Amino acid sequence: MKLSIRLLGCSALIAASMALSACSNMSARDQNTAIGAGLGAVAGSVLTGGSAAGTVGGAAVGGVIGNQVNKPPR
Repeated sequence: MKLSIRLLGCSALIAASMALSACSNMSARDQNTAIGAGLGAVAGSVLTGGSAAGTVGGAAVGGVIGNQVNKPPR
């Protein structure tokens, strides 16, 4: 039962991140940020056993990493 709840939560997060990344008016950097946040949330949830703090922390770290990918040079 616990596995199916976790799977449902992960599926919802993946669907939400895909919906956000499909917006046509988003820049490539914004899309990378949204995708990174979604994947980070899933990874944080899985690694911490589904805790809310792990999910939010993973989303924050993933969003920052996604934002910094392909960052234009100064």
